[in-house]
Amino acid sequence: MKLVKITTIGLCALVLFTGCKKKEVEKEEVREELVKTTVLQKSEVARVLDLSTTLEGYETMSIAPSLTGRIEHIYVEVGARVSAGTNLVRMDQQQYNNAKLSVSNLQLELSRMEALRESGSVSQQALDQTKLGYDQACESLKFLETNTFVKARYPGVISAKNYEDGELYSGQAILTLTQINVLRAYVNIPENYFPLVKKGMNVDITTSIYPDKVFPATIEIVHPTIDAASHTFKVKLKIPNGNELLRPGMYANTTIALGKAEAMVVPYQSVQKLIGSNERYVYLNENGVAKRVFVKLGQRFDDRIEVIADEITEGVEIVTTGAERLVDGVKLKFN
Repeated sequence: MKLVKITTIGLCALVLFTGCKKKEVEKEEVREELVKTTVLQKSEVARVLDLSTTLEGYETMSIAPSLTGRIEHIYVEVGARVSAGTNLVRMDQQQYNNAKLSVSNLQLELSRMEALRESGSVSQQALDQTKLGYDQACESLKFLETNTFVKARYPGVISAKNYEDGELYSGQAILTLTQINVLRAYVNIPENYFPLVKKGMNVDITTSIYPDKVFPATIEIVHPTIDAASHTFKVKLKIPNGNELLRPGMYANTTIALGKAEAMVVPYQSVQKLIGSNERYVYLNENGVAKRVFVKLGQRFDDRIEVIADEITEGVEIVTTGAERLVDGVKLKFN
């Protein structure tokens, strides 16, 4: 009898415990989160891209002759300004002098062969072979002259010097010539702006060194492909620098005005970041239930930011306050 009584009490306790757990589950299933929402409308915005970059010389030439050997003389020092055609380096002249003698000898031989051919004493084939040898010697002399007496191909400044007179040149550039009256810069732009960026567009360059100055530039090249890893594309900027205030290596900001456009912008705090990744998402109100939608971010406008996704259209209702507490599918309670 006592055993039956204990069993009965145990069953009652189990039923009571089960009922409580069921109520807790039911209560958890109907959990609601207090949020604020707003209905999205398109906004007219001025599209302006602000991106950072590092300035480079428009052309940079490593003075590295194709001949190894002794350096006879270096005509310039670091910081020297040179114009196109200025002598920079003179290498050992032995090979060059030997080639000059060879060309002179072959020129005399060719003259004799041409005279003999006119008299019929030699064949046309023999004359052609002599002329071929002379032409090859001239090409060799031209190559040796270019690499023995190295000249500047464009105006610029000597930015590095790695040897002294008399040292043995072993392949490392003897000098570096950098063009600074014109600069270039490369900028990586998010892929969603690809249709808007065109060759020839104006760009403003600013630096912290000259905070009150704006330097004009133009887009010279728009690269035709998108980087699959970063989802950006590259543009090359050409920057006139006649006053030479800007220098290669400077950090700079670029501003590209893309005109006015309509965009979907939301409060910045409504956009959430997926933990462990760079993915961003927002929550929509779908019949009183939170729906998570992944978005791409566009331009930021103070406390608002452009969001891009197929499901982000006019008329949808987005959670603007309380999104950080939500999970996909939770019921919404409106403030």
